[in-house]
Amino acid sequence: MTIMSREPINNLPQLPRRRLGAHGPEVSALGLGCMGMSDFYGPADEATSMAVLHRALDLGMNFLDTSDIYGNGANERLLSGLLANRRREVVLATKFGIVRNADGLSAGVNGKPSHVHASCDASLRRLGVNHIDLYYLHRVDRSVPIEETVGAMAELVRAGKVRHLGLSEASAETIRRAHRVHPIAAVQSEYSLWTRDVEAEVLPTCRELGIALVPYSPLGRGFLTGAIRSADQLAANDWRRVNPRFQGDSMAQNLALADAIVALARDHGLTPAQLALAWLLDRGPDIMPIPGTRSITRLEENAMAARIRLNDVLREELRDLIDAHPVAGARYPEVSMGLVNA
Repeated sequence: MTIMSREPINNLPQLPRRRLGAHGPEVSALGLGCMGMSDFYGPADEATSMAVLHRALDLGMNFLDTSDIYGNGANERLLSGLLANRRREVVLATKFGIVRNADGLSAGVNGKPSHVHASCDASLRRLGVNHIDLYYLHRVDRSVPIEETVGAMAELVRAGKVRHLGLSEASAETIRRAHRVHPIAAVQSEYSLWTRDVEAEVLPTCRELGIALVPYSPLGRGFLTGAIRSADQLAANDWRRVNPRFQGDSMAQNLALADAIVALARDHGLTPAQLALAWLLDRGPDIMPIPGTRSITRLEENAMAARIRLNDVLREELRDLIDAHPVAGARYPEVSMGLVNA
């Protein structure tokens, strides 16, 4: 059976730590993805989001993830309110490279060295800090050699503006080329019970090079919790409405996977989110998922997953579950899929 502390979360010790790459800082085993506090998942309340951020730090969840495109800078500005008083408690990650127009529409990807420097300076201003702990290239610009982009990112390290470098949704070959220019501390990619692409090449490459893997959307954009039964439940401006996995026949097929996870979690006295996160944490000590939430209740539920230990029986049950329920639909619309594994 699973093993999990049954103490109230207020009585638990701080979340366990894992090292971010071979030479990076220690971060909480579970981080917090902040995107939904400003963008993509319908309306959010700033005061509630700030309460969640403070609660995360109180729990020892010190690994906070944002990007310059989340709310066109609004998410970084939100975090500045937390960082003004609690900067020393935070391992701060932000990203650059995806470009959006003022109206929020995508304008492509920019990995040019000049954009690297301008983006970093703009993020530092919005965040109100003098350095970024982990600076990711959000998507690889196929028109710019990765050596040029990472070379410019390395200049930020030498200037003291950035401590460590990362890539997001990069291919194994791109990771190798980037790592030869400057050590890469972390690679961020989608990874969960319904998205396991990284297991083929990216994860083995990261392990060979001593790079941490940071899974985003570890709960399948909320789908793996079993709470979403139809896209009609989502806000009108929630981008999941155009995600192929939430559409028509794909949604119907994927519900079988969600239902199976809900049932298995119940059998072991867990929530579906805890089971999904525990599965990821069990994949290795070099994996640090960053589930997002705008709820203190869900935050605390997720944090409990770091106390769960899977045994061989449950691992086999999960393998059988995944094999029996293939996922339907691409994880992004066609245009966005062209930006992953670059």
